Amino acid sequence: MATNGGIIGKSNQASFGKDIVTIKTSTGTSPVSSSTRAVNVLTVAGGGAGGQGSPMGGGGGAGGIVQGCIQVCGSVAVVIGGGGAGGASTFPSSPLSYVPGCITTATGINSNQIVQSCGGGGGGARGPGGPLAPGKGGTGGSGGGGGNPGSAQPNPGVYPATAGCAILGQGNNGGAGAQGSGPGRELAGGGGGHGAVGGSGAQTSSSDPFGSAGAGGAGTDFSPSYAGLPNSGILAAGGGGANASPGTGSADGGSSNTGGRGASSNPASPRSAGAGVVNTGSGGGGAAAPNPSGNGGSGVVAIKELNKASGVWSMQSQFSARNQGTWPDGTICVSMNVDYLVIAGGGPGSAGGGGGAGGYRTSFPGGTKLTLKSTEANIMTVGGGENNSVIACGTPYAFTAARGGGGGFYGNGGAGGPGGSGGGGVACGAAGAGNTPPTSPSQGNNGGAGGGQPNYKSAGGGGAGGTGGVAPSPSASGNGGNGLANSITGSSVTRAGGGGGSSQNTAAQSTSSGLGGPGGGGGGGATSGPGPSDRPTGVAGTANTGGGGGGGFCVSAANGGSGLIVIRVANACKPGSFAVTGPVANTVTPAPCSTTVATFTATGQLVF
Repeated sequence: MATNGGIIGKSNQASFGKDIVTIKTSTGTSPVSSSTRAVNVLTVAGGGAGGQGSPMGGGGGAGGIVQGCIQVCGSVAVVIGGGGAGGASTFPSSPLSYVPGCITTATGINSNQIVQSCGGGGGGARGPGGPLAPGKGGTGGSGGGGGNPGSAQPNPGVYPATAGCAILGQGNNGGAGAQGSGPGRELAGGGGGHGAVGGSGAQTSSSDPFGSAGAGGAGTDFSPSYAGLPNSGILAAGGGGANASPGTGSADGGSSNTGGRGASSNPASPRSAGAGVVNTGSGGGGAAAPNPSGNGGSGVVAIKELNKASGVWSMQSQFSARNQGTWPDGTICVSMNVDYLVIAGGGPGSAGGGGGAGGYRTSFPGGTKLTLKSTEANIMTVGGGENNSVIACGTPYAFTAARGGGGGFYGNGGAGGPGGSGGGGVACGAAGAGNTPPTSPSQGNNGGAGGGQPNYKSAGGGGAGGTGGVAPSPSASGNGGNGLANSITGSSVTRAGGGGGSSQNTAAQSTSSGLGGPGGGGGGGATSGPGPSDRPTGVAGTANTGGGGGGGFCVSAANGGSGLIVIRVANACKPGSFAVTGPVANTVTPAPCSTTVATFTATGQLVF
């Protein structure tokens, strides 16, 4: 009897787990197996050159890194981006200019099947006029390190506005330049790396040696996913910043000088700038006149062929492979790395303690991004008061922020409830535990503990930025914990404040109610007498902030505020189709640094 589903001939075997990896270090066509229909691709763009300083320059930013899944047929067309070319300053004979790295692309079966990363930003340099004034590092996959705004600026100090901006989802910002305590003493920032922001220049004391330039941001090790990469898999480190005076030190490039080291004009220890390592996309070191800046490292592409099933297959064999989950379906997967802000619904206040703020989780700025894929549901569930907020971005994976803990009340011993941030206790009740369930970084803080008798003092609920307040005196209840400010939407907004504890104001007992924490926390209710009509509830948490509700006294207290989900993606990484579903309040809007923001104030879906 035939054992190959009735087909006479070779018995085919599926290629399960044989992920063939090809590394491309130069532009050209990379063949793939004739049976491969989909590949995962890692593209690393060229690193930016160090700033061509006059008298010094910032480190070059690392080239951007983007991963994606594309459909192929026989080959992948690859363009490797070169690193930015360093050199000596031409100022004042011609304007200073950025020298960014170049784009790297990998294209599959057609022009719609493309993965592309952006070149690293060139380092900034001091000098009046031209595109670099006032010393800002260039924008790129990772941002270039900052120079100095110029001698007209007050000193000493660090100048945050000089840090180069990264393209979100591809890298990190550069570091800022600084001015030392004497004339001409200038300290450049390091270029951003894929794994970390560039270091900023810093003054360390008032006498020599008194300062140091910023180191390049660290790269990332991709060797676990793509074997055979150059430099043992460590890619996209930032270039080090330069110094321009006696008594200061230039800085190393990121990841043990994978990024080029910065130059120094210190007569006691001069050194030339280093180049970013070839085919790592790392930034070059900044110049220190007369020493020129370093070149950025060229990019690289890694291609991993996905599991495949070649040859002629019987229906019986296909059915068996499908049941095992190993039969390729030809689905085209589009993925993107995004920044996120996820806030759960705030906890309610109770007959006493204030509610804790909803769990607060974010990658912005500079944290680990979340990868979303078009093959997943990408349902954004925005928690109402006392409910989790969830990004359903995989099966069975989901990214969750926990609801806020409820305030304590007399009937349960006065203890605050656990949650993203914990609820406040009342009387002798314990504080509610925050960061429950635990996440790293923490999603919230504990509530405050009850203040005991007399006056049954209540505590505030915890906020994303601080613990709930305890009763500061026998005549006052605790305030809600502070929220946190975040500018992921382009504007700085404070959210996730804790609810304030309730008060009791009668002839025999008198306390003042706690204030809601900054960031949407509701204030506690202020009782004015013994009757039910004299016992108003606390103030509800503000909608879409995850603020905790304020406590009441011997009455049902206020609800917590609803949560919020924000997704931010670099325009260079955004798919052609990018939309939200749900109520009209869910929006897609442009944001700074060539990015786009999807905001969910209620449950909906991100479709791309």
